[in-house]
Amino acid sequence: MLAALEALRGQHGFEVRVVDVDADPVLEARYDEWVPVLEAEGRELCHYFLDEAKVREYLAAFR
Repeated sequence: MLAALEALRGQHGFEVRVVDVDADPVLEARYDEWVPVLEAEGRELCHYFLDEAKVREYLAAFR
């Protein structure tokens, strides 16, 4: 997912922060088997694979 997200980051210029979900008990309880997960401002955008359409829709709100 991260490699696919990098292409979008290059186009839209946002920051990516990688977090080890297993190192945080709260995140581990929240996401458990849903890793990898992409979250933005507390909102889950996708898990397992990058949902490019959903991410583009989210980013469009900031234009």
